[in-house]
Amino acid sequence: MFAVYGTLPSYRAMLDREGAAGPADIAIMGSVGEVQDRVAALADIGVTDFAAVEFGATPEEIANTRDAIKGLLK
Repeated sequence: MFAVYGTLPSYRAMLDREGAAGPADIAIMGSVGEVQDRVAALADIGVTDFAAVEFGATPEEIANTRDAIKGLLK
């Protein structure tokens, strides 16, 4: 779904700067706990702004992802 971003010049430049081979290297995916842990790790290193977008194959997956993201709000 996101592979095309690795071929677009502006995105490719950003991926190259970060040493990422492709979008999968910078995506946060996994269980609710894994996603929350990865975002918490970003906060631990000083990230103060984070924009999340939920994706899923079914309405249930999308709702579950949205709930996980909401769980990050403090």
